[in-house]
Amino acid sequence: MINNTLDVGHWRERLGRDGRVQVEDFLQAEAARHLHDCLARDVPWTLAIRDRDGARTIAHEQYRAMPGEQVRRLLAAAADTGKAGADAEAGFSFAYDSYMMVRAYQEGRDPDLLLHRVLELFNSPGYLGLVQALSGDRSIRRVNAQATCYRPGHFLRYHTDVDSREGRRFAYVLNLSRGWQADWGGLLQFIDEAGQVTGTFMPRWNSLSVFAVPAGHAVSMVAPWAGTDRLAITGWWLAR
Repeated sequence: MINNTLDVGHWRERLGRDGRVQVEDFLQAEAARHLHDCLARDVPWTLAIRDRDGARTIAHEQYRAMPGEQVRRLLAAAADTGKAGADAEAGFSFAYDSYMMVRAYQEGRDPDLLLHRVLELFNSPGYLGLVQALSGDRSIRRVNAQATCYRPGHFLRYHTDVDSREGRRFAYVLNLSRGWQADWGGLLQFIDEAGQVTGTFMPRWNSLSVFAVPAGHAVSMVAPWAGTDRLAITGWWLAR
């Protein structure tokens, strides 16, 4: 599944130098196509949202039955929460389609879904050895994951990924959208303590974005004119 021609040393050097890197052609071409098709066609998406009422997930059946206007009101309410600003993550809010891969796997849901095999791969000795080699961090012991789909109006506000419970060492985003354009939004933006953007990764097809935790970052809102959905698998490389 993983591209066996990856120059791991090259990408490790860049990650160590910059604290972030976007690895090109991460998957074998056929594997990337199959995984894209799974995300585009097969995933029973839920709506992950955080607004003034806090973070919650709207289950697939309820979400699918919602009128479009109700969904738009939910997105607008979550976006309005963000007016509090980025100071100390006070305005942290989000709205996007999610499939929590670890939880679904543990609960035995959707047993034929390709994502379960991906989660098994991510936690196999071979893959863990790859991420240890890529990151240069031998403390990494497991990988968690969720599938995400950002549609127009979806976003993820400024945060740093700090969580002392999980031992997050690196965050990753496996991008699976074809032909993404910069003005469609959905950009992974790195933001310093002064609130300035210090770098941006586009969700380029079959790329793996990796960055050390903690790091201030956000995903910009997907524009109404975006030509496709922003599909990805994202999560953290964990030390415990």
